Amino acid sequence: MIVLKSSRELELMKEACVISAQALMVAGEAVKPGVSTWEIDKVAYDFIKKCGAEPNFLGYGGFPATACISINDEVIHGIPSKKRIVKEGDIVSIDLGAVKNGYNGDNAATFICGTCSPEVKRLVDTTREAMFLGIEAAVPGGRVGDIGNAVQTYCEERGFSVVRDFVGHGVGTKLHEEPSVPNFGHAGRGIRLLPGMTLAIEPMINLGTYKVKQLSDGWTVKTADGKASAHFENTVAITNDGPVILTKA
Repeated sequence: MIVLKSSRELELMKEACVISAQALMVAGEAVKPGVSTWEIDKVAYDFIKKCGAEPNFLGYGGFPATACISINDEVIHGIPSKKRIVKEGDIVSIDLGAVKNGYNGDNAATFICGTCSPEVKRLVDTTREAMFLGIEAAVPGGRVGDIGNAVQTYCEERGFSVVRDFVGHGVGTKLHEEPSVPNFGHAGRGIRLLPGMTLAIEPMINLGTYKVKQLSDGWTVKTADGKASAHFENTVAITNDGPVILTKA
C-alpha cells in the first residue's frame, strides 16, 4: 500500500530528513586517510543522538550499525569496522538515516578520499547527476518508470551500468514502504506518481558490470567484477509544485 502524506505529515518528516542530511554531511567530513569505518559510523551515531533522533538503520533487520559504509567495489550495506581503514584514493559510500516524530529520513552519498582515478571520479560525478535527473522526473502525473529511465539513460550513455538487484523505495513511518523505485526501466510505465508520495531515489551505478554478489556476512554487496561502484540517495516528496528534496542539510 502506498501512503500519501499530508502537508502536516511532510513537515514532521522533514525534520527527520534534515537530521539525516546533516548526519551524512558530518560523516562525509570524517572520511580521511587512516580513519576506520567504525569511527565514521560513531560520528554519525553521536550526531543523530545529539539531535534528539534515533539512527533508523541500527538494528534494522539485524544490521549492527548506524550507517552502511561501502568502499570502492562495495555497492551497499558495508558493515563498519575498526579494522576497515580508509586509504587515499578510496571512494566511500555512506548510507544512513534518522527517525524522529515517527518519520524516517534516508540518504546516501559517495565521498572521495583525497584524489581518485579520473574514471572513478567520472563514475561518482555521473551517479550524483543521475540522482538529480531521477528526482527531476518525479513529477505528479508521471510514472515510476520515468525516474528509472532518466537514471538508466544518463548512466548507460556514459558507459556505466545500473545495479538491478537493489532499488529505491517509498519512505515514511516505515524506512521501506511501497512503491519500489528502480533505477532502470521505461518512461511512461509503472505506478503513477501522486502528490504526497515520499520516495528514496537512489542510483547505484557500477564502473563495470551491473551484476553484484553478497558476501558471507549477509549484508555487504560488492560488484561481481571487482570494479568500483557509487551510490547517491535523497528522500524526495512529490508535490503539486514538483519534486521537493527533504534530505537537505
